[in-house]
Amino acid sequence: MNKVIFSIVFFLFLLSCQEQTSNNSIAEETPDGSLSKSFESLYSNGDMNDYLKKYVPFTLTTDTSRLSGKEKMIINKLIEASRYMDDMFWYEAFGNKEELLSSINDEQLKAFAEINYGPWDRLDNNAVFIEGHAPKAPGSNYYPKDMTKAEFESASIKDKESLYTFLRRDENGDLVSVPYKEHFKEGNEAVAKLLKEAAALSDNTAFSKYLKLRAEALLTDDYQKSDMAWLDMKDNHIDVVIGLIETYEDQLYGFKAAHEAYVLVKDMEWSKRLEKYAQFLPELQEGLPVPEAYKAETPGRDTELNAYDVIYYAGDCNAGSKTIAINLPNDEEVQLLKGTRRLQLKNAMRAKFDKILLPISKELIAPSQRKHISFDAFFANTMFHEVAHGLGIKNTIDGKSTVRKALKEHASALEEGKADMLGLYMIRQLHQKSEIEGDLMDYYVTFMASIFRSVRFGAASAHGKANMIRFNYFDEMGAFTRNPETGYYTVNPEKLVDAMNSLSEKILTIQGDGDYEAVAQLVSDKGVIKEQLQSDLDLLAEKGIPVDVVFNQGPDFLGF
Repeated sequence: MNKVIFSIVFFLFLLSCQEQTSNNSIAEETPDGSLSKSFESLYSNGDMNDYLKKYVPFTLTTDTSRLSGKEKMIINKLIEASRYMDDMFWYEAFGNKEELLSSINDEQLKAFAEINYGPWDRLDNNAVFIEGHAPKAPGSNYYPKDMTKAEFESASIKDKESLYTFLRRDENGDLVSVPYKEHFKEGNEAVAKLLKEAAALSDNTAFSKYLKLRAEALLTDDYQKSDMAWLDMKDNHIDVVIGLIETYEDQLYGFKAAHEAYVLVKDMEWSKRLEKYAQFLPELQEGLPVPEAYKAETPGRDTELNAYDVIYYAGDCNAGSKTIAINLPNDEEVQLLKGTRRLQLKNAMRAKFDKILLPISKELIAPSQRKHISFDAFFANTMFHEVAHGLGIKNTIDGKSTVRKALKEHASALEEGKADMLGLYMIRQLHQKSEIEGDLMDYYVTFMASIFRSVRFGAASAHGKANMIRFNYFDEMGAFTRNPETGYYTVNPEKLVDAMNSLSEKILTIQGDGDYEAVAQLVSDKGVIKEQLQSDLDLLAEKGIPVDVVFNQGPDFLGF
């Protein structure tokens, strides 16, 4: 397998090249041996095209003095394994990666294609940016491009809704399923070998057990045992999330999981400070603003909040907008039996706050409320968003389906909307119990500024769509006002709380009912960017505020 080294000929991520350490920049040697411009210098000089200006570079690193020699060796193994996840996701998102990249002569477009894992702009509703390519199929490469929903729904294939199968056509043109474990057999075996080698190096028994079980999961498409083992780890300094995780890429049904990986170094001190909040989950579940039937499930109690430096992204999480916090496992059975772990990626979070959220607030938030924009509030809002994924219910109240299967392609956007609302609800409840310090307005105003940040991800992103729904809902309920002369937004705290409670109840009810028609109507009515908001977002682009970050990452940037 070609190792995917995230570097830039004229910006980013070209294959099989040598990373060169520099200050927040990426460079590689050109064919004649000279060193090309770094992305950072091109960015600051304004030499890039409009596509690449949507991103700002950031170097992923950590305090390597706290890592032992064995831990550094383990990290190298995990990064190498993660690069396979990158190639697998390329296939799921597009198909033949090399065929696409070799067809692009313009190095800027090639770099942008690598950021997007295909010829579609993920921050512009998957608009085609390379001529000759059809619009992105809602089902990506998980299903035949000519397959209709009617054909899928009438097909008698027992595992057609499985997280871990492709749908393909046989020699007669009929639909058949192909398990991931078969399609990616060679790559899975290579990853399994690397994970077992990392396990052998580890002195942490629980981490070693998890790596071995995860290696087996990749070969069998059975992830539950390794998910359980992952939750059993408590004192590991190094962590990795690797395999088939989220279903965002399947926008046809939301059934198919995508490959991705994060290599992480746990901040033990921050994690210790956060662990107390998990104990409040059952109490907060009981207080949700919905009838009892919609909160009848009991969240698993083996729930952790931890803070990490993320030092490598690969696959789905690295495509387009970058993840800054994680709530896993997604398996509903595991969540109910044991709980989840919430991972706060604090270095990536800081990058988005400093390079994107603060500049947005200076353009769109009223000067009188800008003092309420803070990293602590941003961290808390993001953290409790992830915690809130554990609230509500995972199965419809009639017991016939999981919420994910009932709501299909809209499930992810609604779940992200739920987590945003209930995260804010949790902050308010814990603040009233004096478990969270600070002015509530810090959380509210930072939350409002974050809507502008996330809505820029576009409708192709579940997070972007969730923020569109929330913006329009809040607008209708007067949660904020916009000064037509200055263009500045002001949060109205009492009405924001009313809107939060109202939208929370609506989302939780739709989820509990498994009401596909209701969520489709909500997305149709409010999952849009209206003229005024679009004008404000255009202003941010005119001011040169990036939409998201792109990473310098790998062993060289860690100084290994």
